[in-house]
Amino acid sequence: MKVREAINATGVEVSELPLRVYTPEALIRSPRLLFADMMKDLLRSRELAWRLAIRDVKSQYRGSLLGYFWAFITPLVSTAVWVFLSSAGVVHVATTEIPYPAYVFSGTMLWQIFTEAVGSPLAQISASRSMLAKLNFPRESLILSGVFKVAFNALVKVLILVPALGLMGVYPDGHVVLLPLAVGALILVGFSLGLIIAPLGTLYSDVGKFIPLATQLLMYLTPVVFAMPTSGTMARLFEANPMTPLLLTARAWMTGAESPMMAHFMAVAGGACVLLFFGWVLYRITMPVLIERMSS
Repeated sequence: MKVREAINATGVEVSELPLRVYTPEALIRSPRLLFADMMKDLLRSRELAWRLAIRDVKSQYRGSLLGYFWAFITPLVSTAVWVFLSSAGVVHVATTEIPYPAYVFSGTMLWQIFTEAVGSPLAQISASRSMLAKLNFPRESLILSGVFKVAFNALVKVLILVPALGLMGVYPDGHVVLLPLAVGALILVGFSLGLIIAPLGTLYSDVGKFIPLATQLLMYLTPVVFAMPTSGTMARLFEANPMTPLLLTARAWMTGAESPMMAHFMAVAGGACVLLFFGWVLYRITMPVLIERMSS
């Protein structure tokens, strides 16, 4: 009665307050209730996620002399290095369907979008440790804000990349309208992997340090700076890599060509949707334990 009287004293009707019941039974044993709660919290988290994303984007470039130019400085430097190595004969690069500088620049730009998506969930959780430990809010807002932030950075990169390719003599055609689908698939796959990695990375800092190393190694098995091999062991590794159809499709639509692996692209994108849902469930189940570990 005292609790009810205290609430009524604030002028808020008890019936207007959302009722949340906590039980010792794990929600994973009731998938229907778990999914309902997940969807409810996802809808509730939209406004907070948007505000967090705006804050993060502003802070990302605040105090930076070059600002948005950092979005393409790394790919530009990487392109210059690989073009130099290729022209000097240090590495042998097979003939590409577009000029090699445009091939490397587009590949590294697209790969940077993927790597940012992989690291985003863990970065969002790590940056909000004190907030998670002290405040009760929909945890999905952190993940959703990460999606907004990665999508914004990807948009900046694409707006820079397409005109830059034109300066290199590569012009898109009608397929360019499909480019958002390819970029979205890159973000989807990266975010799905990052969401699965995030709980373990929250417990062990080594995981966060391993992500850049793993993505760097994976890049050399993806047609980012090297053309797709036509035979041998490397050709089989490239074909087995799920990132290969995503990179080839995004680059093809950007440079005025049809995707050579469209069926594979659709299969990887569909599998990523399943992986994203699994990662979301894992995130939802492990967050109470992770928050308790953060607070202790």
